[in-house]
Amino acid sequence: MAEHTTLSAARIPFVVRLSMGFLALFVLFAMFGTWLTPYGFRETALMHRLEAPGLFGSGSDYILGTDARGRDLVARLAVGAQITLLVAVVGTLIGTIFGSLLGLIAAARRGYTEAAIMTAVDVQLSLPIIVVALFVLAMFDNSFTLLVLLIGFTGWEAYARLVRAATLSAKTQGYVTAQRVLGAGAARIYLRHILPNVFNVILVQFTVNLPLTILLETALSFLGLGVQPPMTSLGQIMSEGRDRLLNAWWLTLLPGTLIFLLALSISLVGDWLRDRLDPTLRGRQIA
Repeated sequence: MAEHTTLSAARIPFVVRLSMGFLALFVLFAMFGTWLTPYGFRETALMHRLEAPGLFGSGSDYILGTDARGRDLVARLAVGAQITLLVAVVGTLIGTIFGSLLGLIAAARRGYTEAAIMTAVDVQLSLPIIVVALFVLAMFDNSFTLLVLLIGFTGWEAYARLVRAATLSAKTQGYVTAQRVLGAGAARIYLRHILPNVFNVILVQFTVNLPLTILLETALSFLGLGVQPPMTSLGQIMSEGRDRLLNAWWLTLLPGTLIFLLALSISLVGDWLRDRLDPTLRGRQIA
């Protein structure tokens, strides 16, 4: 067993293992990062505003410096990582569930139902998502719930198309025919037998959509239409420092680096999962 585990770990490319390690550290930082500092993320200290990070030898008591209100950046980055991760994961799950169900329905019902769903998919693909998000958030009450729902319904069309195609292919398999002969109902066939067999497709698409969701939330927060104070997110922290790039570079560089590495790590792990789960791509290796 130990030998098998070692061989399995050896098959994982180094860059993927590095990405997995960063993702684990990011989640731990989001969960417990506030324990690294005695300051609260809302706690202001105007006498210590815009102090450079003590980690780089400035002599400050603040490891990663402070913002324009003297708030500790470690605490704000930890809370911002929590909010960014929460919005991205919950939003992506909403799109995953909604789109996957529509894909199953389209493949099961065919006819006018399928045509209506696929037309909705085409309409969604033709919409400039960032413009629609800006319009909705500007026109309606900019609440946290609305932000999560809006982000959740921006990627459902990819799941609908992929699940529909995978379900149509699965319907021709022998195990589905056997279940029909045994008298299984449509709901049982699709939910108990077909859905688990197309789950790999859904999982891979989830890892593709998650970085895009993170970047969308970051862009909206950076523009001031995403997460609103007193809450914070990595994009909002970047937005607060965009006018101070020369004298307070840490306000944009540190959250921006976290966002970049987070999106990159998820993408690399997602590519590796796709290669592992897709039989036609198992021979590929990430360089």
